Amino acid sequence: MEFFNFIVELFSYMISDWSYLLELTFDHLLMVIYGLLLAVVVGVPLGIICAKFERIAPIILSLANIIQIIPSLALLAILMLYFGLGFTTVVAGLFFYSLLPIIRNTYVGLKEVDAHISEAGKGIGMTALQLLTKVQIPLALPFMMAGFRVAAVIAIGVASIAPFIGGDGLGREIISGINTRNDLRIYAGAIPAAGLAILADVTLGRIERRLKSKTA
Repeated sequence: MEFFNFIVELFSYMISDWSYLLELTFDHLLMVIYGLLLAVVVGVPLGIICAKFERIAPIILSLANIIQIIPSLALLAILMLYFGLGFTTVVAGLFFYSLLPIIRNTYVGLKEVDAHISEAGKGIGMTALQLLTKVQIPLALPFMMAGFRVAAVIAIGVASIAPFIGGDGLGREIISGINTRNDLRIYAGAIPAAGLAILADVTLGRIERRLKSKTA
């Protein structure tokens, strides 16, 4: 009975404050999108470099791994010393956390392309750039999308602690709930954040499967 009453109260709270929660959701998504776009712009070329220059690959992947194992709050605190409080620091943190899956999956995807297909491309006179953009990257897209999918879910989770360094997003409601010991506010922030992560995983997973079927 208590659980049912809590659900009713939570639903009522979320309905009454829907505009505020929607604003926080928009801020959350904005931080994630900016961080992911920057990670794609930097991570895909780094993945290509890893695939083309095997000697450099361990160095790049090791550096990305080191960033990944730094606790999220610690990394944001370090970045805050340079960027200050707010949006920019959060985006920078999400960028760094999204790099590893994008670099690694781009690298693996390109290495998984059948060597005979690449040789056939060379045989018909394709340049290295044409071979990369018209053959290898299209065939590697399912792997690259899988990396983007992982990065998106990680970024949505990490963005929830943005208020600790002056950012916005759904984490603001979660942390406010913790500070005031208000379970309604905690769940009102946590449920939409979890929903965003699930939605991103399901949506990008479907895109990944479609890409696999096209390249099969």
